[in-house]
Amino acid sequence: MDSGRQVFTVDLLERYAAKGRGNITCMAAGNDVILLGTSKGWIIRHDFGVGDSFDVDLSVGRSGEQSIHRVFVDPGGSHCIATVVGSGGADTFYTHAKWTKPRLLTKLKGLVVNAVAWNRQQITEASTKEVILGTDNGQLHEMAVDEKDKKEKYVKFLFELLELPEAFMSLQMETATILSGTRYYVMAVTPTRLYSFTGIGSLETVFASYSEQTVHFMELPGEIPNSELHFYIKQRRAIHFAWLSGAGIYHGGLNFGAQHSSPDGDENFVENKALLNYSTLSEGSEPVKPSSMAVSEFHFLLLIGNRVKVVNRISEQTIEELQFEQTPEAVSRGVTGLCSDATAGLFYAYDQNSVFQVSVNDEGRDMWKVYLDMKEYAAALANCRDPLQKDQVYLVQAEAAFAAKDYLRASSFYAKINYILSFEEITLKFITVNEQDALRTFLLRKLDSLAVDDKCQVTMISTWATELYLDKINRLLLEDDTAVDNRTSEYHLIIKEFRAFLSDSKDVLDEATTMRLLESYGRVEELVFFASLKEQYEIVVHHYIQQGEAKKALEVLQKPTVPIDLQYKFAPDLIMLDAYEAVESWMTTNNLNPRKLIPAMMRYSSEPHARNETHEVIKYLEYCVHRLHNEDPGVHNLLLSLYAKQEDDSALLRFLQFKFGKGREIGPEFFYDPKYALRLCLKEKRMRACVHIYSMMSMHEEAVALALQVDPELAMAEADKVEDDEDLRKKLWLMVAKHVIEQEKGAKRENIRKAIAFLKETDGLLKIEDILPFFPDFALIDDFKEAICSSLEDYNNQIEELKQEMNDATHGADNIRNDISALAQRYAVIDRDEECGVCRRKILTVGREYQLARGYASVGQMAPFYVFPCGHAFHAECLIAHVTRSTNEAQAEYILDLQKQLTLLDGEARKDSNGSLTEETITSMAPVDKLRSQLDDAVASECPFCGDLMIREISLPFILPEEQQQNTSWEIKSHNLGHQRSLGLSL
Repeated sequence: MDSGRQVFTVDLLERYAAKGRGNITCMAAGNDVILLGTSKGWIIRHDFGVGDSFDVDLSVGRSGEQSIHRVFVDPGGSHCIATVVGSGGADTFYTHAKWTKPRLLTKLKGLVVNAVAWNRQQITEASTKEVILGTDNGQLHEMAVDEKDKKEKYVKFLFELLELPEAFMSLQMETATILSGTRYYVMAVTPTRLYSFTGIGSLETVFASYSEQTVHFMELPGEIPNSELHFYIKQRRAIHFAWLSGAGIYHGGLNFGAQHSSPDGDENFVENKALLNYSTLSEGSEPVKPSSMAVSEFHFLLLIGNRVKVVNRISEQTIEELQFEQTPEAVSRGVTGLCSDATAGLFYAYDQNSVFQVSVNDEGRDMWKVYLDMKEYAAALANCRDPLQKDQVYLVQAEAAFAAKDYLRASSFYAKINYILSFEEITLKFITVNEQDALRTFLLRKLDSLAVDDKCQVTMISTWATELYLDKINRLLLEDDTAVDNRTSEYHLIIKEFRAFLSDSKDVLDEATTMRLLESYGRVEELVFFASLKEQYEIVVHHYIQQGEAKKALEVLQKPTVPIDLQYKFAPDLIMLDAYEAVESWMTTNNLNPRKLIPAMMRYSSEPHARNETHEVIKYLEYCVHRLHNEDPGVHNLLLSLYAKQEDDSALLRFLQFKFGKGREIGPEFFYDPKYALRLCLKEKRMRACVHIYSMMSMHEEAVALALQVDPELAMAEADKVEDDEDLRKKLWLMVAKHVIEQEKGAKRENIRKAIAFLKETDGLLKIEDILPFFPDFALIDDFKEAICSSLEDYNNQIEELKQEMNDATHGADNIRNDISALAQRYAVIDRDEECGVCRRKILTVGREYQLARGYASVGQMAPFYVFPCGHAFHAECLIAHVTRSTNEAQAEYILDLQKQLTLLDGEARKDSNGSLTEETITSMAPVDKLRSQLDDAVASECPFCGDLMIREISLPFILPEEQQQNTSWEIKSHNLGHQRSLGLSL
């Protein structure tokens, strides 16, 4: 080990640490606190955390020489236990960091305490919780102290060695909390044995169980002056242990999750056990046993004479030797012992007067090399600190695998190397030995380790891997002719792996280069697969069509990412390949425009088909028309043409009669071209369809004429369709009648009877005289006698009906005249207290109190007024003013103009007559009455409170639009408020 990079360093902490209290006999440390026991019975405490130090004399009251046998301190540095041995026997004391006086543990009087185990998981500054004490007579005791009680809570006997009574030299304890309670793990050592105890419950319960069962122990031969047991503590949990025994250092890991015993005698919380023999430490032939020991994470510190050997726990190699600067008188006696401060991560050594501090400087920095030399590669990687160290570990593994010709495993390790070997060097290794599979594996692993930003490298390596895959596939085909048929062969496995690689690398592979590679190796299926990954759907669909796999092609086209234009492009090929699947696919595809599929459907329809075959195009067009409600004329015309070519015209007639636009307010009821439909039906000789089209185009004469050639019954039905034009209807029936009469070939009397029966079917529209011209001139009148008489009787009945209607009209006119006369005599009763609906004054007010309305004749001295059937009454002047105010501007001007004319005429009549009523005056009043009647109609046609005028006023705004400007002029501007003066108003 390079001295410049030493792991452990030694510094003198204090030269005369005993302070004249005798020689240092023992030492303990915890949480930057050290306790020294001296040969004169003193405890010297140094607290480096707070910079405090004080001495405690435990020999007070004891005669003779007293010496501190052992001193113990908890990991927190608060609790201290010390044993004093002298001529008067042994006493054990407990003291707390806050106490000035120690407390004697009377129940332990006479017992020499050699070991103490602290409960690290539960101990606090105020309470020790459970503490186990080990004595030199092979007994274990439990103790607990609370600082506030100023004395021990209890001291209980736990266990005693009976088979081989030996002194307990060292103790360690660990606890774990489980569902059923607290589980204790206790390890204790004697000069020859390592005992293990475990159980659930209290310590008393745990050790009581060993009265009925065998105590588990490990016994090693040999003798040693001081048997020690150490736990390495990390984050308050013991990780591994070491026992300084006579045969060597017995050490191993600790797993406190185990609950059962192992067959070799140890509890199975001990694992990975090993024994470090002292012979590996000695340079001569005789092994030298250490006098003391300390344990770090990876090393043992072994005190041998005046030196401390640092031995790696994993490799069992001595890496350093520590020297101490001792005084001349202390050199001869050597270093007394070692102790550790697990909390602070420090180690201490002491002789009779001095204390030395041993510091650790990153002891795990070279552990990766240690593990690597031992070929423990996983542990080596776990201890690597930088990528270069990891590369060296990977390189060793790779070269070992390469040398063993395990090329696939070597490629995986080479792929993890990033710095110490170049990519080219590694690939050349595999090319040199012609290992294509290993090279491909290396490339794939290298791809996994590359960053996303290395786009160029990723693309190049992916392309190289693609070519290696293709080469492997071709070699497998050449080696085994049955590889294609055997589904479990390596060929199919590599195909599956290659497709997975293409899926993973589709975004980094160059599309054009990869397709050329696949094409050059003749891998059509993989080419199609890759094209599908790259969304080159046109290539995929074209391939499936060439293979005759219409269903697969349609599945590709139905993907949401496929452009809809490809549906139209491949529609002709697909419908010819498999019409059923193509149409089913079209019907399940959204946003498909049927018009763009018409070329494909026409191509399919032009091919000959079996008579009983379901016409797939008709099925699809019917779906578009009836389910999708398509209104495209091209779709309707195509469906019509296909119907017309069928032998059975029932479907054609249903289509023509179906009203596709029904339920719509505007728009046509059908969407096909009727002229095209007519030409097509005439060409295909679908006469019934032609009749329907003629009728639909209002060409009723042509419809009836054509229907007569097909079926007279059809002609009659067509003639009956005309209802709004009586003359045309009659003309059509005459055409039917003429055809019927001319077509009859029976005897004359039989023809006449049939003609008369036909007249009855017309419901009186045709008379016998209408059809007589259609009979031959030499027909006898006797054959029509009954029909003529029946017709004359009908005429006579019509005349009588007309006379009755004229009489009824005359009576009605008389009744109307009588009602008019009665209306002139109508009157209404007005109560004398009745008020005007507008001004609220009495209606019967005399003229002096109410100005007479101009243009009206006064009734006595009362003002003119209006009374409505609803009971409301108004003065004439009030009613005119109210209506004028409430109606629109044009109506108001009309009313005011009538009132003005009426006033002028009334004034002239009064002036001319000078108060006398002459014949000329009466004659001149006729215009006045006319104007007054017009004024009455304008203002009194309905009650203003009960009629439409009141209803319309509800929706009118308070301020009309034409009044908005005037309303705005009344607004008070905010900026003028400051200049206004307030006027006081006196009430």
